Formats: sequence, C-alpha cells, structure tokens
Amino acid sequence: MRLHTGLASLGLLLPLASAQSGSNSSTNSTGAGPDENGLYWIYGEGITAAFITYGASVSRLLIHDKYGVERDLVAGFDNATAYTLDPVHPHLGGVPGRYANRIQNSTFEIDGQTYHVTPNENPTAQAPEGADTLHGGPDGWDYRNFTVVSHTNDSITFSIVDPDGKEGFPGEVVSYITYTLRNMTWDLKMVALATTKKTPIMLSSHVYWNLDGYANNETNTALNHTFYLPHSGQRVGVDNILIPTGDIVANKQGSVNDFWSAPKQIGADLQKPEADGNCGFNCTGYDTCWLINRSQDGPYDWHAEGDFVARLHSEWSGIQVEVYTDQEAFQMYSCNSQNATMPLKTTQGLHDNPDFPRTIPQYGCLVMEVEDWIDAINHPEWQREKKQIYGPGGDPYVLQASYVFSINDTTTS
Repeated sequence: MRLHTGLASLGLLLPLASAQSGSNSSTNSTGAGPDENGLYWIYGEGITAAFITYGASVSRLLIHDKYGVERDLVAGFDNATAYTLDPVHPHLGGVPGRYANRIQNSTFEIDGQTYHVTPNENPTAQAPEGADTLHGGPDGWDYRNFTVVSHTNDSITFSIVDPDGKEGFPGEVVSYITYTLRNMTWDLKMVALATTKKTPIMLSSHVYWNLDGYANNETNTALNHTFYLPHSGQRVGVDNILIPTGDIVANKQGSVNDFWSAPKQIGADLQKPEADGNCGFNCTGYDTCWLINRSQDGPYDWHAEGDFVARLHSEWSGIQVEVYTDQEAFQMYSCNSQNATMPLKTTQGLHDNPDFPRTIPQYGCLVMEVEDWIDAINHPEWQREKKQIYGPGGDPYVLQASYVFSINDTTTS
C-alpha cells in the first residue's frame, strides 16, 4: 500500500491494523502498559515524561531545577480519566487536528469546492455554534483517544484514523505521533497521510508550560519567564477574534510583540497601552502567531545546535528550553483566559503557601505551538498550499521538533 511505503520512507513502518482498530491496546515492546493512572512513561538522561491516549497528550514532563529539585513543567491532571471529563480545559498537552488554530468562517476551498467544517468558537446571534473553527472543531483530535502502536523505554508512538467527513473535513487521514526522550531533550515527530481526498492538514503540540512547576514562592504566574524569538520580526495580523486578516505585520524593535531583538520577560510590556487588545477584544497578553524567517541566511539545518526558533527560561528555577523545529510559524499564548479553576497536579506547586491557591491563575502558563502559518488555507496569496493541502499519492505531512532543556542561571546567555 502507498500508506506503508510513505511511512517506511520516514522510518515509521507501523502496524496499520492496530491503528484502524480504534482500540487503546499497546504493542509495547517492553511489556509495560499504562500505570494505575493511565500514564505511559518514557525515560531519557535527565528527563522523564508520561503520556496518555487522550489527544496523544503529554501529562508529565519532569526536569531537575538548579537546586536539584524535580519539577513537573506541564499542566494537566493526575489521572488520565480526568482529561475526558473536564470540558472547560481542553487541549492540555495534546495534538490539535486535523487543522490546528483557527479557520475563518469555518470554511475553506479546495480546487473550487467549498467545504464547511463544524464551528466551535466565538458564537454570535447569526452563528450560534460559533463564528470560526478552533483546533479542528468540537471533536478535534485532542478530544479523541489515540492508539498506542509502539512503546519502549525511551519512545512512544500513537496513531489515529480520522474518517472522511469528520467535523466536515474531506477525506480520510491516518496519522502517527512519535515522542522520544534523549539527553535532556524531548523530540516529537508528527506524520499524517491523506488517503482518499485532498484535505487540509496542520498539526501542532499544545502544551501548557510553567518552568517553575508552580513552586515559585514569589509568583504563581509565568510572567517572570524570559522569552526569545530570534527569527521572528514579523507576525500574522489578526482581527479582534484572532482571525488572520491576510496582513503580515512588522514587530518593530521595542514594541510589545518584539521578542526578536533581545530576550525579555513575558510580562515586561503588558502595562503598555499597546498591549491592550493584543490578544483579541478586551484582552491583554499574547495569543500571537510569529513567523520564523530563517531563509534569508540561506539553507539551514533546522536542528543545528544553537539555531533554535524560540527559547524560554526561568531565572527562579534555572530551567531553560530551546525549541527547534522544521515549521515556519510559532504561536505563543500567555494563558490570558485562565481563571484559577484549573487545579494543579499533586506533582506541582506549593503545599503550604496560603498566598497561592493550588490552581492556575491568569498568566499562570505559556503555550508554545510549532506550526505553519495559521489559516493559510483561506489566504492563497500567502502561497502555503504545498505546506497545508495534502492528497492521496502525494507526500505526507510531516512536523518535527525538539525541546532541548538545560539549567542556566542567566537570562541572556
């Protein structure tokens, strides 16, 4: 089959029958399945992580800070079942799909045919279900159970078969998500194949980060984290519900959205008038898609040491993560909508500080999404079709990224 040929060329020849079964059974070569909380654990030097089948989500990511104390850096729940029961906090560490981010008017066109997908955001009187589609719709990939098709000591692969017509998307898509740990590094690889019709595909990883593990006794937000986007002097212009307008906007040096000229703390500019409405109507913060402009220096190797597209650092914990990826856009969301209803896990936070409840407050986390240009399927003038529209017999969709962790006591190195 073409499917197996394509996957084999990417080093992902896996048992398709298992993926199509829709079950959660594991072909775990180590013989160890999920623990009592439904978590599948993998291990690397200096790093440990746990995953769940719901959304192929990362549920734990453990690093020792500069004091030698182990910190859990990602938001989530203690038990895998809780993810399926809480509709208020979706996308926790999962893979949004089959099209990440927003689709304007929940419509797009391929080869002259208009498709209508299920809306799920910004309801209005005229559109009571929503004015747009976010992260694949109300039953997008990160609301569904994937199948574990491979599980070793340092790697796990999930699969999903997305049927023709699901959420309104044309054609069947088969996808494999592989997470691997090595020396202080989390690697991810996402492969998807359109098997029957042309369809949009754009995936991402939607992890809520706090590099202090919510244990900072000075603040329970992530506004103290220092962020750096060295290749991102431009961003996608959006309207007041964060739908791209088609404009590519300059992040002028010293402006609120300037993270390219020098590293700065997430909260450094949020008191400026320019920050008001920066993340949509009546919103102060970030929910922004920056472009990654690397090609001006000629051909590049996306995982070459030092050529990261983003870096996040906490001076308090000393934990730093550099993000490497083959993608050409980067969305950062500063958890503007968190409202202290999302509980911390037992692996996180302070248990004896009455000033900080064991919940995630506004700005208490940061989402970093590697992806392509958002809603490019509705902006043909951007010429991103080969990056976002896939069909049977063609190349597969591939996303690769590495999150490289280190302990660093400075914010500028």
